Amino acid sequence: MSRADDIKGKIHELAEQVAEDEGLELVDIIILGSGRKMLLRVIIDKESGVTVGDCERMSRGIEALLDVEDIVKAAYTLEVSSPGLDRPLIKMKDFERSMGKLARVITSEKIGNETFFIGRIIDTGDNWIRLRLEEKPAKGHAKKKVAEEPRDAFIPFEKISKANLEIQP
Repeated sequence: MSRADDIKGKIHELAEQVAEDEGLELVDIIILGSGRKMLLRVIIDKESGVTVGDCERMSRGIEALLDVEDIVKAAYTLEVSSPGLDRPLIKMKDFERSMGKLARVITSEKIGNETFFIGRIIDTGDNWIRLRLEEKPAKGHAKKKVAEEPRDAFIPFEKISKANLEIQP
């Protein structure tokens, strides 16, 4: 494990503790840059939606613990936010909670000759998801769609390299 992974793991533990105390869910920790330009992004969520007050309380709690634990030696900028409309889907429970919503999924290996999927999450299991795929535009016709029978993609969770909810009009 690299030093950066070690630091991220420790920050994750502290942020998880603060999130639990505040009744929030820790979605992700992202560390960008290094040295004086380090950005520590903490993404939180809750069922009723994240408020500015939630972000402020989370920020104060994490800063206090980071100061006491002295994990990050350099200056950094702490940013606490909600996952947004195009929230990342990282854990199985993210997919379960997003049932019926439109998602973009990229896999590490081809599944049915594809690695890129856009569809509605229609089912989940122990370690898999099933998407009802969106129709693809016909070639050469940007606005026309090919009439197809609905197609499902069964995707093992371990093959998902990246997934997000799609913003719907």
